Amino acid sequence: MNPMRALRQYQKVNSHAQISEATPHRLVQMLMEGGLDRMAQAKGALARGDIAEKGLMLGKAIDIIIGLNDGLDAQKSQDPAYIEQLSSLYAYMTNRLMQANIDNDPAIIDEVAQLLITVKSGWDAIADAQPNG
Repeated sequence: MNPMRALRQYQKVNSHAQISEATPHRLVQMLMEGGLDRMAQAKGALARGDIAEKGLMLGKAIDIIIGLNDGLDAQKSQDPAYIEQLSSLYAYMTNRLMQANIDNDPAIIDEVAQLLITVKSGWDAIADAQPNG
């Protein structure tokens, strides 16, 4: 068996195990991490001139951000206005990544990655503040 294929299979099984054991909070963290990973992969592909791969990775990052947005529920929030702001930010991020894809612009990818890192750091702080983490 090809060692790289074996590693990918292990990673796939390992990620499925992590997902099945994850709390809803951890799943959101994993989605954010996945979005950041896809953006980094898109930048790498762009640097290599692999435009098809760049488009694929940006498409996956956009899908993840749309998924994060779809998971928002203002009715369950103590601060519905905050949820609306976050939803608007996710929409902005999605639009910017589409623009980055069209323009092949790594600076826009960096901008969106920084925004997602900021949101993620706030989300991570929530987990740190909870007693059962």
